[in-house]
Amino acid sequence: MLSEEEKEELKAELVQLEDEITTLRQVLSAKERHLVEIKQKLGMNLMNELKQNFSKSWHDMQTTTAYKKTHETLSHAGQKATAAFSNVGTAISKKFGDMRSHSIGYSIRHSISMPAMRNSPTFKSFEERVETTVTSLKVFFRRRSYEEAKEE
Repeated sequence: MLSEEEKEELKAELVQLEDEITTLRQVLSAKERHLVEIKQKLGMNLMNELKQNFSKSWHDMQTTTAYKKTHETLSHAGQKATAAFSNVGTAISKKFGDMRSHSIGYSIRHSISMPAMRNSPTFKSFEERVETTVTSLKVFFRRRSYEEAKEE
């Protein structure tokens, strides 16, 4: 329990602190107004500040381990996609070559019907590869577009 004298001292200190806080707020407000005036005279505006902050944040993010790992992963995915396209192209060429060699004197149309071709294991395997490759490329290019947009 506080004595009356201690209570009076604390009340006086409280009033003094409140006055100091009020004074500091006024000084801070005046300094902020002065800051805005100086920035206006220098041609600095909110948009320029946002650009600078964004550029700094973007740079800071690019130096993080998570960003570097993501970048490496996407680069690797791009290499995989390129290899997959190459494999698909090779597979198509080989299949058409096989179909040509088996259908001497007949056109491809006459050698195999479209429904039968679509249900063949070879076509299904090819279709799955193409779908996987397309999906991988979509993800890769979406991420890349997002990164490029953030750079701008």
